[in-house]
Amino acid sequence: MTTTASLMGTAALCPVPQPLPMFASAVRAGFPSPADDHLDADIDLHRHVVKRPAATFFVRAEGDSMLGDGIHHGDLLVVDRSLEPLPGRVIVIAVDGELTVKRLERVGQRAYLKASNPAYKPIPLEGRESHVWGVVTHVLHSLPGATPL
Repeated sequence: MTTTASLMGTAALCPVPQPLPMFASAVRAGFPSPADDHLDADIDLHRHVVKRPAATFFVRAEGDSMLGDGIHHGDLLVVDRSLEPLPGRVIVIAVDGELTVKRLERVGQRAYLKASNPAYKPIPLEGRESHVWGVVTHVLHSLPGATPL
């Protein structure tokens, strides 16, 4: 199944910031080591992932074509309409009226949408009606056993 996107809504600023604690030390993903018990500062996740609220919206990913970029079925994507859809960026684009999320690639003068799952072939944009909705800036997904977003 190719990865499509379902519009969730815009990214309005929260009237009351919701800062959460952020530890000063990083968490090792390799060999465990003693952790610091020091809080560095509070972090408001919304302000961290939404740089331009008026140009940002959220979509829900559906499918498995972008697994190589860490985009899983059900993930919440943060999309910024103000960023230029340059080759190599992951974009949300309407192709022939259907929203999809893919990496934009160019070969010579031709533009293609490329999945990061090798089971899917590139999609040529030549001769198709397409409109870029924005550039994906962040991906939020739940781990198995966690409550979905």
